[in-house]
Amino acid sequence: MPSTASLPRPGIAPRPAPPARPLRLLVVEDERKVAEALRQGLEGEGYDVVVETSGEAAFFRLTTDRFDLILLDLRLPGRDGIEILSAVRRRGLQTPVVVLTARDTLEDRVVGLDAGADDYVVKPFAFAELLARIRAVSRRGRPAEVERLTVDTLVVDCATRRVTRAGRAVELTAKEFELLLHLTRCARQVVSRDTLARVVWRETARSTTLDNVIDVHVSRLRRKIDADQPVRLIHTVRGVGFVLREAEGT
Repeated sequence: MPSTASLPRPGIAPRPAPPARPLRLLVVEDERKVAEALRQGLEGEGYDVVVETSGEAAFFRLTTDRFDLILLDLRLPGRDGIEILSAVRRRGLQTPVVVLTARDTLEDRVVGLDAGADDYVVKPFAFAELLARIRAVSRRGRPAEVERLTVDTLVVDCATRRVTRAGRAVELTAKEFELLLHLTRCARQVVSRDTLARVVWRETARSTTLDNVIDVHVSRLRRKIDADQPVRLIHTVRGVGFVLREAEGT
């Protein structure tokens, strides 16, 4: 018989479990009609979708943002899909990649898989098949990503969302944690306000108001992280953005 401590109090409903976070997908497709159709279809299936239409934009996004799965076209302006795939794999990015392409020869498929693709879908394809491929690749998983990020005496635990500085717990709001997490993942790299607007605030267009909001959050975060510390970690790069690093110099 369960103890009375484990039973809900009369008149108080048990707290529901938090909803699972939707998978975040990056769609890299230069044909805008196709990209928009994919975005609408995938969002209709409950995915969180980001679209990039050029190779350069996709590569930048992959080096500054985080996704659960990537749908990658091969024929792209700026950078070829194979070049992007090879480059991010060399950097250690383990995010699953499903290649979308009209190149249907055996040689093309081998090149894509050897470059690091997890699956290969040839155009034109049925949307139901694409969904099945996404589900299959997602189930395979990848080696666990680094759960703890460290810069100087700052420790960010990605799994528990716990932050400490010199052993002292730092209490952050949800948005402050997202901001710090992105700055820490890009440690020693300058992160622009444009990037923070897209990645942290999910806004595609910057505005003076949004810039002010970003600056206020960075200021609050700096006070919490750098308070009473001999080494400042969060620095402003005038006219560009912000960088998290151990010292003023790059």
